[in-house]
Amino acid sequence: MQLKTYQEDAIDDLLDKAKKLLNIADGKKLVFKAPTGSGKTIMMAEFLKQLVDDKEIKQSLSFIWTAPKKLHIQSKEKLDNYYEKSRALECSYFEDLSDRKIDENEILFFNWSSVNKKGTNTIVKENEQEFYLSKVLERTREESRKIILIIDEVHYSAGQMDKKEKSAALQLRKDIEPSLTIEVSATPILAGDYEVSVQTEEVKKEAMIKKSLILNPNFVNVFKEGKIKTELGEKKLEKDSEETVIKEALNKRKELIKSYQKEGAEVNPLVLIQLPDRKGQREDELKDKVIKILKDKFNISTEKGNNKLAIWLSGEHVNKEDVERNDSGVEVLLFKQAIALGWDCPRAQVMALFREWHSPIFSIQTVGRIMRMPEPDRGKYYNEEILNYAYIYTNINDIVIDKDVALGYVSFLTSRRQTDYKDINLLSCYSKRHREKTRLSPLFIEMFLSIAKEHGLKGKLDIKVKKIDIKIISDYRATDIDILAGAKIFGDKAITVSSFDLQKLFDYFVRNSLQPQFYPEDRSVNRAKEAIYKFFEKELKMDYSEKWEEIVQITLDEKNLQHFVNVLDKTKIEYQNEIVKKESELSLLDNWNVPEILSFGSDYIEEDKKRAAMKPFYSDRRWKSEKTFIDFLDNSEKVEWWFKNGDRDATFFAIPYDNNKTPFYVDFIVKFKDGKIGLLDPHSTHLADFGLKSDGLQKYIKGENKKGKNLFGGIVANTDQVNYNGRWVYFTENSKEFKKDKFKNWTDLEL
Repeated sequence: MQLKTYQEDAIDDLLDKAKKLLNIADGKKLVFKAPTGSGKTIMMAEFLKQLVDDKEIKQSLSFIWTAPKKLHIQSKEKLDNYYEKSRALECSYFEDLSDRKIDENEILFFNWSSVNKKGTNTIVKENEQEFYLSKVLERTREESRKIILIIDEVHYSAGQMDKKEKSAALQLRKDIEPSLTIEVSATPILAGDYEVSVQTEEVKKEAMIKKSLILNPNFVNVFKEGKIKTELGEKKLEKDSEETVIKEALNKRKELIKSYQKEGAEVNPLVLIQLPDRKGQREDELKDKVIKILKDKFNISTEKGNNKLAIWLSGEHVNKEDVERNDSGVEVLLFKQAIALGWDCPRAQVMALFREWHSPIFSIQTVGRIMRMPEPDRGKYYNEEILNYAYIYTNINDIVIDKDVALGYVSFLTSRRQTDYKDINLLSCYSKRHREKTRLSPLFIEMFLSIAKEHGLKGKLDIKVKKIDIKIISDYRATDIDILAGAKIFGDKAITVSSFDLQKLFDYFVRNSLQPQFYPEDRSVNRAKEAIYKFFEKELKMDYSEKWEEIVQITLDEKNLQHFVNVLDKTKIEYQNEIVKKESELSLLDNWNVPEILSFGSDYIEEDKKRAAMKPFYSDRRWKSEKTFIDFLDNSEKVEWWFKNGDRDATFFAIPYDNNKTPFYVDFIVKFKDGKIGLLDPHSTHLADFGLKSDGLQKYIKGENKKGKNLFGGIVANTDQVNYNGRWVYFTENSKEFKKDKFKNWTDLEL
């Protein structure tokens, strides 16, 4: 599978830090923190594969993977699938272990609560066959293998800590005594010697998770003293508020269906109704009430011929088969958090929670079930903006967003475009996602294989090579130092090359071939080596995992070396040309319009602005100049509406500048009553990009007006640059005519 950029970064970082810790001493800890939906298990699978393949690690390794409840089963299934072809690691349950030990490159999976049930659990309980955990570990160490312990989703044990121990995770480490512990979680609780983190923003850039979670859209939400109060939780909606919550969730589902149809995406969005984990009469009554509401009011039931409702409760599984499939016919799933631990269903996009849930705290484990995007391989968000968000409806009041949820990720302030808005269809642009110029992407491998074929590399190689010999200089004497100038001295004594030396020679050759553009980037070196391995696999049917030494011998042989140098060099040049070409490209959008909906978090406050395109208008009030300019626009009778623009992706309006390489997100789009549209950007005149942005904006306006648009505008400034009490003016001249703090050749913005 094609790993995302942030995933490759994290894997490289994990590999580097794990190797360092293994070389320092036993008992070290590595913490891997990555948000829900980022692909933690896949990153770990690839990291472990690279770890056991790494020629620098001389130690034999065995692994233990523990997780809460039944999550270890899901993890094993994912890793089994990932290693299906490579067989890089063997995945086993306790009963699968051969010779009552963990073999080299084998992962033992079990539930971590097993080790805390001494005397009762079969894994830890002593028996006559001596097949229990402590003996298995003893036999494994007798084979001179280091044990690496992976603790997955450790935060689930936080609420069940033993009074004598800091946590179940610490107890686990104490019992197993691994050489290295790796804690994997969105919210780690162990302190590590090293930490590797994936940021939520990185995951959003790859469109793997929703842009944000919107809480109770269409209802008034107020943030006060760290808590969210919602209109859905007020007393006036007390009667049948569960029905109101369900109705709103299902209405949102209908909206989503229409947008998926417009996108041509075969996704049937799923509504999750989460019941309290507690068991009791109140909880049972709530379950029965919800099932009755769904059937009587919305024709959603588990009955044959309907099958729109699935139930996933303890001892009750109905219509749950294939519910995770994007095209499943199930519309609503009734479940409990404890049951759905670690469960992935990317089409789940709407969640309903009720007051009886007993917890006003929204943690990552609550909202995580609806964070994933349903089609992550798209690599970009949908054009239909509604699809890029998840939605929560609840009648719980005094909601608290737990610190484990990324700051600002839950949006509870919703702003909508005014109802009488008419499309303006502006040409807009946004940046494509590209890898850095100094880093090789998988494209390099494709190019290498293509150029190798063009070059006829296979036919030029001598594959019957002898083992490489390195000759050293021995007993050399020079009678006159002057004769050494310009002389070549050849080795005369051969030494045997070990696998370790061979690896170093191969690494040196690849690194040297990539200079200066892509060295010393380790990933680029690994990518180039992978290209060579792929060549041998495809053209000569030699698998590097079985014939690595022979492959390197052939590559480094003096008869073959120059041929590889030639192909690598040509590939390097073609790759650079392609990247430069791609990085100069911007994606264009012919019909940009003000977004239908925007959402905001606790950093924003509502302001009463009568001409704002979005109602209500929310502001972060960061810049005095911006606040004053908004007041200026809002008080003008000539203005029909104004829109405060954002600065990300295709959601917001941008024009190309800097030779069409960079998007400029103009701060304000203003519609005037006479039909004109103003593109106005209050921009500090002292900033270095003033000239480039100003010229880019003027070029855009002139070009679009030739096509029939009615645009004007430019960089905006106030003649009083301290208190902003002067005239508002905008610059339309060539940037060569700009003079700092001189406004003689600026145009008055007369509103």
